[in-house]
Amino acid sequence: MFPDSTTGCSYEDCKATADWLLAQVPVRPLVGIVCGSGLGGLAEMLKDQLVINYGDIPNFPQITGSAVQGHAGNLVFGTLKGKPCVCMQGRFHLYEGYNIQKTTMPMRVFKLLGVETVLLTNAAGGLNQEYNVGDVMIIKDHINIPGFAGNNPLVGPNDERFGTRFPCMSDVYDRDLQQLAHTVAEELGFSSFMQRGVYSVLGGPSYETIAECRMLRALGADAVGMSTVHEVIVAHHCGMKVFALSLITNQSVMDYDSEKRANHEEVLRTGEQRARQLEKLVANMVSRIELRNDQIMQ
Repeated sequence: MFPDSTTGCSYEDCKATADWLLAQVPVRPLVGIVCGSGLGGLAEMLKDQLVINYGDIPNFPQITGSAVQGHAGNLVFGTLKGKPCVCMQGRFHLYEGYNIQKTTMPMRVFKLLGVETVLLTNAAGGLNQEYNVGDVMIIKDHINIPGFAGNNPLVGPNDERFGTRFPCMSDVYDRDLQQLAHTVAEELGFSSFMQRGVYSVLGGPSYETIAECRMLRALGADAVGMSTVHEVIVAHHCGMKVFALSLITNQSVMDYDSEKRANHEEVLRTGEQRARQLEKLVANMVSRIELRNDQIMQ
């Protein structure tokens, strides 16, 4: 499925969606935030909120009755630490039946709204045995397993108005933003649970087998999940700065003698326990992000 008019994800479709949204909001957002499972509270921190349900947005993917618990399905506009932001309360996943173009369409809409920097969060399983449940991993790189089979959001005709045909991926996670996250975490006293590692994405919705976890760890992955990477690829393709982090909500099972079982309830419970600190980390980062249009906004 290509990003053309047949998928509802063409440049014209995305621009129509962005124009409709801009007609509703008083200020163009410069920062986009994507909330992972159980982390929708980030959006609640925005001041002067305007909440728009996904179901009311033209061309936008729709949250269905089978959507994952912990994803509300709202686009929230407002300011965070004085910076105009847009926040996704709920993202879209391949396992829900969306094609890969539709799951990543919001990133293209973000770009056309004026967003310069995208911050993404997710809930992930810890593959690195030195990680603890509740750790926060700054993503420094990723392994796109579906991409090995050609399931990449950039497959198909390329529209140069979004980005180049062959984008470099060695610098996809902005290093200055990674350093900023470390600095802010240290100032807030969060260093004890901060990590930095490699995130691997799988298709889901089933959790990984023991053999799969062992394989991913052998490949160099520190955490595994079912989202984020495809959004990151499109955001980077569109020229936005990208920062992402994973909340380690469960330890992946790596031992055949283990009685542990991965479950979504544990994911949401861990998210709730660490959510306030995660929100504080992101908010403080946003306050110190340098944006090209800051002068205009002031």
